[in-house]
Amino acid sequence: MKKMTTAELVTIALVAAILCILAPISIPVGFTPIPITLGWFAVVMAGIVLGGKKGTVCVLIYILLGAAGLPVFSGYSGGFQKILGPSGGYLWGYLFLAWLTGCFAEMGGRNLAQMMRRTAVGAVLGAVICYAFGTVWMGVQLHMTPMEALWAGVIPFVPLDAAKTVLALAACCPLRQRLVSLGLIPVKSEPHFWIKKK
Repeated sequence: MKKMTTAELVTIALVAAILCILAPISIPVGFTPIPITLGWFAVVMAGIVLGGKKGTVCVLIYILLGAAGLPVFSGYSGGFQKILGPSGGYLWGYLFLAWLTGCFAEMGGRNLAQMMRRTAVGAVLGAVICYAFGTVWMGVQLHMTPMEALWAGVIPFVPLDAAKTVLALAACCPLRQRLVSLGLIPVKSEPHFWIKKK
């Protein structure tokens, strides 16, 4: 396996630090144990900037720091009990959100608009898996029916998560292109099935 360069390690550490700063900022919602947070935005950002593999590593570092007791989860909480609690499934689901967003971001595009469209597809797929993990986990923890869990942890948050995703795409896709142009992060070749035949 190829070793990460010093620049890549530093970039992962910086993005992980930003994630740890943004994710705890939250607004409690009375009808559900899931608060409104900036964590979603930060995870999508990590995927876009770092790519699939490194973005996932970044989010895993964030989860492990929180599990160790650092106050990096919503509401400046931390501890192992947090990732085993009702909202724990969404935290683990963040790994898939970062991975799929990052994998599609790595594919790049002929221009910024195409890259944003591809990355948006990855973010949507990652969101579906993240929601699924969170819904099942919370339903089991709180003895909810699937529909009750959806209404408590997914349906009210979809518009806000969509808005945060759009903001992350608009802010971070140009940043990724800049980092690629500077040689700080690699870019994958376009997959053959997306190349138009002449």
